[in-house]
Amino acid sequence: MAATIDILLDEPIATIDPNVYGHFAEHLGECIYDGVWTGEGEAGRLVEGVVAALRRVRPAVLRWPGGCFADDYHWQDGIGPVANRPRRINIHWGEVVESNEFGTHEFVRLCRAIGAAPYFCGNVGSGSPRELRDWVEYCNFPGDTAWSALRAANGDPEPFNIHYWGVGNESWGCGGNFTPEEYAAHYRRFSTYLRDFGGDPPYLIACGPNRNDLDWTERFFTKLHEGRGFGRIHGYAPHYYTSNRDGHAGTDTAYTDDQWYALLAQATEMEALIVGQRAVMDRFDPERKIGMIIDEWGTWHPPTPGRNPRFLWQQNTLRDALVAALSLDIFGRHADTVVMANIAQTVNVLQALLLTEGERVITTPTYHVYDLYAPHQGAQALRVAIDAPTIGFAAPGGAGALAALTGSASLRDRILTLTVVNPGIGAPVEATITPRGAAVSGAIEETVLTHDDIHAHNTFDAPDTVTLSAPRAVTASGGTFTHTFASQSVTRLTIPLR
Repeated sequence: MAATIDILLDEPIATIDPNVYGHFAEHLGECIYDGVWTGEGEAGRLVEGVVAALRRVRPAVLRWPGGCFADDYHWQDGIGPVANRPRRINIHWGEVVESNEFGTHEFVRLCRAIGAAPYFCGNVGSGSPRELRDWVEYCNFPGDTAWSALRAANGDPEPFNIHYWGVGNESWGCGGNFTPEEYAAHYRRFSTYLRDFGGDPPYLIACGPNRNDLDWTERFFTKLHEGRGFGRIHGYAPHYYTSNRDGHAGTDTAYTDDQWYALLAQATEMEALIVGQRAVMDRFDPERKIGMIIDEWGTWHPPTPGRNPRFLWQQNTLRDALVAALSLDIFGRHADTVVMANIAQTVNVLQALLLTEGERVITTPTYHVYDLYAPHQGAQALRVAIDAPTIGFAAPGGAGALAALTGSASLRDRILTLTVVNPGIGAPVEATITPRGAAVSGAIEETVLTHDDIHAHNTFDAPDTVTLSAPRAVTASGGTFTHTFASQSVTRLTIPLR
């Protein structure tokens, strides 16, 4: 197979917001306890290996405490002396006992340790506007009030200055089972009271639909507008999972070639969601003052045998890594639309970057995609025209097709970063690559994530089965060069330009 890749340097899209490389940590399974946090009571602490690994991939933002957990979470349970914090039932995820040992202050400490901006998801489903308003004051007010004094007494006299606040989560489901109109009314009421409290105005994020539900978005914005304008809304957050919960694409580690392709093709539907949702939003918000946020995304496989099915632990293979790369490339190609995206979830749950056993921490293939794509963060996205063959496969309900090459490109300081996914099993693809409007000025550096086995994954006994290749110099000069992209791979080419 042969292909062409034209990188159009004179067609910039927008700066890729670093928040597109965001993460999501919920009180679910072992994401928080025995994930980012270990020990009990006053001996509780952050897991050093988790902190070090996350810091390496430059997380821009971290969303917490949910997810479904957020709409039954009452923030005052998670402050003050650990011994005095109440024990509650986690009604959504296995009805385990929530100790509340990891709360507001511990989360902010985690964010500071890894270099991420905290994103708090507030309780609309079972909470009140007053409760969420008080949380904002507790976190952000620098003056002398009962809430700011309590924050100081709990160890942080300086305000946290939390910028990102989600007004509810999945309000069409576990967050209250609202209709779009009901949620719009709740959103307007809650957002009225979420003030800046002496700092920067909070960035308020409304819950969007499940998948590409255009009707939900139309009805939400129609009700929210209703002759009075939008009020306080800065972001709108659909959720999209590459869902294999019914097992139509095998399991997390066992799948056929056709199932490999079927799941990857499903991941590419993220692009239609972004285009479709933004088109509806544009009718109400033509100046695009409201940013699109993909609050939760990633693979979701059937429960892993031997694990608590409500804890959503799953292994992470090369296939999951390609889902991550396909998705991040889509976000890059729509850098003018997507302002934040948070993969679900950070540790031990769904498409996790890290897996832990006690103090032991391993990185997953998805983690290595984030490492590979780090140069895109904050760079200028460029339009890329790729002409490549298609791959046919048998899919549920009929035949499917997937492009043999997809990717994205960005530019920073005359260094061009091109990332390309080749989903073809045993099918390398040679491509003619042209950076239009510039010439290559030196050796190109190639880094690849691949494995001969499409089911390959990392374990505690073999933690480096799937990892990045050592960078390799590729000689090229002038305006056009050829490159062969390995089978079942994600590749980054770092190209100096003149």
